[in-house]
Amino acid sequence: MATTKWVIDPTHSEIQFKVKHLMITTVTGYFKTFNLEVETDGDDFTTASRIEFTADIDSINTNNEQRDTHLKSNDFFNAEEHKQLRFVGRKYEAHGDNAKLHGDLTIREVTKPITLDVEFGGIVVDPYGQTKAGFTVDGKVSRKEFNLTWNAVTEAGQVVVSDEIKLHCEIQLVKQA
Repeated sequence: MATTKWVIDPTHSEIQFKVKHLMITTVTGYFKTFNLEVETDGDDFTTASRIEFTADIDSINTNNEQRDTHLKSNDFFNAEEHKQLRFVGRKYEAHGDNAKLHGDLTIREVTKPITLDVEFGGIVVDPYGQTKAGFTVDGKVSRKEFNLTWNAVTEAGQVVVSDEIKLHCEIQLVKQA
């Protein structure tokens, strides 16, 4: 069967992360610039032979310029030296419309295996004749495992930023001719 290439539709996709602040509220951030390419046999994503995702660190946005600047600094992502984070999928295990995506996440040149929960939304042809596939992807990572170790403690002993980062992505892929 011929290899099918899929690329992300950035106008219909979102790459978000959520982190607890002071352990009482959650701050949401996202990446504005990202790329995803997938290669499958036909339209069967269980046959994916290549899954490569990157996000530009400099595109991070939490709706607070001061916080974004801090996240781009050496305290966190060090965007000047580490321009992108990268995920390379190794295995896509489908169970009906739900799946597990196993792969390697690299942040600040630290690579760790992670597993993401994937909900397959289906494949449709849009009004312009493009074949699109939709996915919702969720997961969790420990930021400290990727050398994102900055933290502070309040006078009362409360941690400012949690270690656990929740990931949530809405992905729409476009089949390439």
